[in-house]
Amino acid sequence: MTPNEHDPASPAARPGLFARTWALVRSRRFMVLAAAFVAGIIFWGGFNTALELTNREEFCISCHEMKDNVYAEYRNTIHYQNRTGVRATCPDCHVPKEWGHKMIRKIQASNEVLHKILGSIDTPEKFNAKRHELAQHEWDRMKRTDSRECRNCHHFNSMDYAEQNTRSAAAHQAAFAEGKTCIDCHKGIAHTLPPVEQHIGAPKEHAADPSSPGVVNPNQKPASAPDEAR
Repeated sequence: MTPNEHDPASPAARPGLFARTWALVRSRRFMVLAAAFVAGIIFWGGFNTALELTNREEFCISCHEMKDNVYAEYRNTIHYQNRTGVRATCPDCHVPKEWGHKMIRKIQASNEVLHKILGSIDTPEKFNAKRHELAQHEWDRMKRTDSRECRNCHHFNSMDYAEQNTRSAAAHQAAFAEGKTCIDCHKGIAHTLPPVEQHIGAPKEHAADPSSPGVVNPNQKPASAPDEAR
């Protein structure tokens, strides 16, 4: 029996693939989904662009609190200028590269914006009064993350101890064996160190006494105060 072309159930009466696709493209549902998809791409591009703009050194030093204090100190260190021309900028050390960790750090940084508005460290005197507290927040963060940002460039497994001097090679291998992390020993390498005794390196003739006024024991938490990060 010949199929009835006028019967909707007949294969001959069904529209072809191109016709069905074109009908779908012209449908309102497709238009809404397509518009949402394009809007999502535009939003993501704009959000990511804004995020990366806040992740540049120029943004970090756009306020005088950073430019006149920690940035001025950092410019005199090997992380700023060295024989190889490799520079570690503010976000390289203070902002994680992984998306999830980066977003958490950005949210935490909103507290720093608040204290910028409040003027908590808007003079050199205020900044130096809080120097140890600010540094301790960053040391604690790096300790919790196993010096994650340091390891973007420096890693025990990639070190050639034969190329290091005797003292450095011995210290790094001992630290690796003891499960230490970079910040345990390398405080104050990019910014002025607060008056703390780190208890590292060769014995000192006049080592700072943590019990003395004005000297802070790095193993002791500072008095509770606004949670700012350097």
